[in-house]
Amino acid sequence: MREKVESVLNKVRPMLQGDGGDVELVEITDTGVVKVRLTGACKGCPMSQMTLKNGIERILLKEIPEVKGVEAV
Repeated sequence: MREKVESVLNKVRPMLQGDGGDVELVEITDTGVVKVRLTGACKGCPMSQMTLKNGIERILLKEIPEVKGVEAV
């Protein structure tokens, strides 16, 4: 599952990197929660929660049914 998640994250990375940020996969829990770390400009951005939920989480849930949610760490 880690490879699937990395593959999907690679699809959203160019958008994040275009704004000076990035996303790093930290962990996938046994319950299907993907834990990520937003880095660069995304780290302290006031819009980071929206990016996480409306961007990263939405795409992961759509493309990988085993994923139950996404959390920032």
